[in-house]
Amino acid sequence: MGHPKLKKKTYSKPAHPWQKERIEEEKALLKEFGLKNKKEVWRVDSLLRKYAKQAKNLIVLNTPQSELEKSQLIKKLSSLGLIEENAKLEDVLTIKLKDILGRRLQTIVYKNKLSKTIRQARQLITHEHIMIGEKKITSPSYIVRKNEEPMVNFAPGSSLSSEDHPERISAKEQEKKEPKAHKKSRPKKEAAKKERKDKEE
Repeated sequence: MGHPKLKKKTYSKPAHPWQKERIEEEKALLKEFGLKNKKEVWRVDSLLRKYAKQAKNLIVLNTPQSELEKSQLIKKLSSLGLIEENAKLEDVLTIKLKDILGRRLQTIVYKNKLSKTIRQARQLITHEHIMIGEKKITSPSYIVRKNEEPMVNFAPGSSLSSEDHPERISAKEQEKKEPKAHKKSRPKKEAAKKERKDKEE
């Protein structure tokens, strides 16, 4: 029995620590989702395997209790945005590592244009700039529910809550930049076509 004040380990290390393919995959995930270390990947992987194991055990059962647990599992995972509300138990087995990583608060903050980079999203959360509704969340790994996603925003007391703050980035500004870049490239293409036509003549 462990010490009651010590946190229980929430992940298990890979059985084969030196697999090149897995190591490369983990490196890519660290970069894409701005993770601090591989332990964060292993935690999500352990959670994924937990859901898969639970689903596999329930698939072969057909009792009133198992039906209740099936419904509860599907409801829970659909609320997290990992499967559809009308999903079947088999759909739980199709959930990927990236699906869960995509529901982390750090990822949602970046997707919602509240940060310039995925790394900055982590800093904003740990420095208490982010709230979900009226609750301040300081854990980048917090799994955001679907109904919570629209409520992710800057904390009212944060200096970043002002839209005029230099660190703020808006979707509208990004959208304005993209068409301009596209328009600039068009004259070059037209000039190249005209040059080819002149040579042919």
